[in-house]
Amino acid sequence: MAEQNLTPALMQSLGGFNSKQSIGLLVAVAAMVALVFGMWTWGKTPDYRVLYGNLSDRDGGAIIESLQQMNVPYKFAEGGGALLVPADQVHEVRLRMASQGLPKGSLVGFELMENQKFGTSQFLEQMNYQRALEGELARSMQTLASVQSARVHLAIPKPTVFVKEQQQPGASVVLTLHPGRTLDGSQISGIVHLISSSVPNMPAKNVTVVDQSGSLLSSAKEGGTGQMDATQISYVRQIEQTYINRIEAIIAPLIGANNVRAQVTADIDFAQIEQTAENFKPNQDPKESTLRSQQTTASTNGGSQNVAGVPGALSNQPPIPATAPIVSPSSSVAAATSGGGTSSLKESTVNYEVDRTIRHTKLPVGSIKRLSVAVVLNNRTVTDKNGKQSSKPLNESEKAQITALVKDAMGFNVSRGDSLNVLNSAFNVEKEIIGPEVPFWKQPEMIALAKDLLKYALIAGIGLYLLLGVIRPAFRNFSKATAAAPAAASRNDNTPQAAAAAPDRSAAQAAAKQAKQSYENNLDVAKKLAGEDPKIVASVVQGWVNSNE
Repeated sequence: MAEQNLTPALMQSLGGFNSKQSIGLLVAVAAMVALVFGMWTWGKTPDYRVLYGNLSDRDGGAIIESLQQMNVPYKFAEGGGALLVPADQVHEVRLRMASQGLPKGSLVGFELMENQKFGTSQFLEQMNYQRALEGELARSMQTLASVQSARVHLAIPKPTVFVKEQQQPGASVVLTLHPGRTLDGSQISGIVHLISSSVPNMPAKNVTVVDQSGSLLSSAKEGGTGQMDATQISYVRQIEQTYINRIEAIIAPLIGANNVRAQVTADIDFAQIEQTAENFKPNQDPKESTLRSQQTTASTNGGSQNVAGVPGALSNQPPIPATAPIVSPSSSVAAATSGGGTSSLKESTVNYEVDRTIRHTKLPVGSIKRLSVAVVLNNRTVTDKNGKQSSKPLNESEKAQITALVKDAMGFNVSRGDSLNVLNSAFNVEKEIIGPEVPFWKQPEMIALAKDLLKYALIAGIGLYLLLGVIRPAFRNFSKATAAAPAAASRNDNTPQAAAAAPDRSAAQAAAKQAKQSYENNLDVAKKLAGEDPKIVASVVQGWVNSNE
């Protein structure tokens, strides 16, 4: 009778006597193991970062195939089309992709010429060469730090033997810059000359560069548009800022650095002018002049001559001597007749050098035509004997001294039309509004740390709930059932049958102890099995549920 009462108690303590409690215990253990494993996996989920963005279909397929071969997990960003990989593998994967020549991009270079087929027409060969040249130029520009992508369009005319029909090639460049990046004048000029030097007979003025917003980055210096280019505008701004710094630097020690404001407008002449002048001096004394050429002619006739001809006064006079254009004062033309009938003629021509001055002048480019300067001075801050501060305007003597200093600093020139205006007035300075300092717990680093701590705290909380709310009550019920078995056996000891079975109690207790140890061993094996493969535990539980139904 004792065996009949003890056996159910032992079976109940081992869990075999009550199928619902056994099922509940195993389900709780399996759920805890599965949940802890899931939380651990969720906590170890890697942070994904962008590997490549805006990939073409060809490059995307090749990169995904390579990632699958390398067993690297990947996923796509929602809406952006970017390819994501674990953050700790981004740099390694990029290096390995670069070793494979990925991504190749949509640009093709001179590798296009390697796939030429036999029998290709001359037109197709020229088009492939132009595409290859455009791709190579675009690749070269993409190596710049500020350029994200580039496209190049070349306009290469057909060659001709007629000189009048020859045309110069041109190029159009579209640059996509990185967010927040810009190109300065030297970089734009470098891009323009890079393209013009890569294409034969292409001048730099035929290259047009625009950005992704359509803004013109390059500006031709030739063409007669009458507008200043970026270099000239920068030069004007530099000249104006130089004069501003001069004026403020000489006035600041007198009234304070924050009490003077100056603005300068410079009118710069960028015209390239060349002058050639030829001046002639007035006539001067022939004795001081330089002799250029001289010609003298003398003629003498001797013997007597009878007077002949028509009677009258004209026939009885000697012939009039010839005259020269320029005659020296010392030269003379003499014609005399003597009583013996002798005549002589003497001519002299003298040419002198004329003084002439030729001056070739090339005026400098970028000279200052006119300066307009405006200076505003703040009132002085005066402190009285009570410590109260007040604003006091400058007197006329102080303003005159400051005006004279400004004129000397700017190089005031009345002949070129410079203007200067000095005004003294109280500044309307707005008080600086300082925003509240961001508390440390609102800083991005602290927010990221709080998210990580919250994730691990959630995992620990769920684990503690399963341990204290599910596993611990189940083992407590199991301990109570184990302690109830000897009590039930002791209540049956007063019967005669129990007295007769007293010698067998020790054997039964030993068997119960052995059964308890066996149960604990089986429970440890079940826990280990559930941790290694939760699917087996789930299938066993499902079989038990189906058998009870």
